[in-house]
Amino acid sequence: MSKASSALSQMPPSTQAALAQLGADLAVARLRRKESLKTWAKRMGVSVPTLLRLEAGEASVSLGVLATALWLIGRDGALASLATPKEDRGALELDVRQAEMLGKNRARATAQAKMNKALKQAANEA
Repeated sequence: MSKASSALSQMPPSTQAALAQLGADLAVARLRRKESLKTWAKRMGVSVPTLLRLEAGEASVSLGVLATALWLIGRDGALASLATPKEDRGALELDVRQAEMLGKNRARATAQAKMNKALKQAANEA
């Protein structure tokens, strides 16, 4: 099994559903523009079967084909923000956990330093 087919077989159902919705939305966009499959496929530089696979939400359709379809409807600019770091919840949560750990470590180090100082003072006074 190739890496691509393995990745596709492990795709989460929510992602599959999102691709199906995207494909359906692209089909509606084409139909609203009163464009035929043949004309739209030609404008995209793909075959009609490839366009049909895109509109069916098939995950094996290339990202380039999807980007071109988005360009045709004036939505390709949205691609740039899909994985923007400021929207990456997983990384943001990791940053917060790291900051919390740093705070705990610093608090622990401060408490240890205070204890060492108090012990040293007590030893000096004795």
